[in-house]
Amino acid sequence: METIKIITRDDMADVALGGAFLGTGGGGDPYIGRLMAEQAIDANGSVQVLNVDDLADDALVVPVAMMGAPTVMLEKLPRGDEAINALRSLEAVLGKKADAIFCIEAGGLNSTIPIAVAATARLPIVDGDGMGRAFPELQMVSMTMFDIHACPMAMADEKGNAIALNTVDNLSTEKFARVITVEMGGAGLIALYPMTGAQAKQAILRGSLSLIANIGRIIGSEQAANRNPADKLAADLKGMRLFEGRVTDVDRRTEGGFARGRATIEGLESYQGQKMFLNFQNEFLLAEDEHGRPRAITPDLICLLDLETGQPITTETMGYGFRVIVFGLPCDPKWRTKHGLELVGPSYFGYEAQYKPIEILNLQN
Repeated sequence: METIKIITRDDMADVALGGAFLGTGGGGDPYIGRLMAEQAIDANGSVQVLNVDDLADDALVVPVAMMGAPTVMLEKLPRGDEAINALRSLEAVLGKKADAIFCIEAGGLNSTIPIAVAATARLPIVDGDGMGRAFPELQMVSMTMFDIHACPMAMADEKGNAIALNTVDNLSTEKFARVITVEMGGAGLIALYPMTGAQAKQAILRGSLSLIANIGRIIGSEQAANRNPADKLAADLKGMRLFEGRVTDVDRRTEGGFARGRATIEGLESYQGQKMFLNFQNEFLLAEDEHGRPRAITPDLICLLDLETGQPITTETMGYGFRVIVFGLPCDPKWRTKHGLELVGPSYFGYEAQYKPIEILNLQN
């Protein structure tokens, strides 16, 4: 995998494509963040990408992100300065300027907005993130496994409001911030998990931006050759096609600051006569066959691709009649630990299915 050292305007198409894929249906539409990043790079220049080991141990490293239901972002576009306002608000609380930015998750809008912030603030961005994919809640990051506190945290909206939070633990941060996000109209921009370079070296998942860019290049080059990228992605990422079919029903609702629901997919071609059900909370979390048997379970990745083009499809844009590939990918090994599964395993989301690695589930089917 090629390591990315600098992000230019020309890289943003690949970053947006790769982010849409790793977003597992969530994280927001990266196209909005791509436009914001391109504008910021045009105004301020390219963004340097740092290996986490290049950070000074006492550096201040801060992730920035969008929080809220992706469905809201279809109609409630950011003004453009909310994320930098959140960063500046957090710096004011800390009494110290950030030395580097990074992505809280490797997916969707939150793989592109931090690049816009880095360009605007003229700061480097770290080649890493806190999830290796997208998850719906703030505490669901590798930093939680290493006892790094989400607070102080700053939130900002498109009206110019900004608020700082201090809570007793990361789950409490999620609960309070979710309520505020709803009051902000369903989406807000946040800066949180301020950490030292030494903490970042221990806690973050490495190489995420390089992975995103490389996935984007694969998808783009395969599309240019009129090939569906699913086969190349499977070969290069140790992923697998789980199902191919047509979306026949989407039960989707915006509830409590999340896009929740379930999609039904009826099989095509070699999957004719079969069904798959996808359960989601912003992100796809559980894929089941028509007998209720799991084919992929959080924290492993479930991605939806257009059957003809291989374009990633998000939960908020998925609709009746879409012809799709359901694609599965193993998660980062940290999520398969006891602590990782407590944070993001199926039981946390109320699913009865027991976690089994996607490789094992699909040996059995």
